[in-house]
Amino acid sequence: MIKARVTVTLKNGVLDPQGKAIEGALGSLGFEGVDQVRQGKVFDLELESADPKNAEKQIADMCEKLLANTVIEDYAVELL
Repeated sequence: MIKARVTVTLKNGVLDPQGKAIEGALGSLGFEGVDQVRQGKVFDLELESADPKNAEKQIADMCEKLLANTVIEDYAVELL
């Protein structure tokens, strides 16, 4: 069993209205000096595989086909 974490974030230059709203809300709550908040999503996966390289390839395929919109999002795979 291989565990992995996939982090998906918007590419630099892509507008992030949710991040901007969070940034404003943090300022309203008294957290000063917070700048450039970017939001993203995290997927924790478990794969029935003994081969880390194969698992990483499989996860990259999952990201390319479903988990990330690669036009506007980047993703990073971390095997745990």
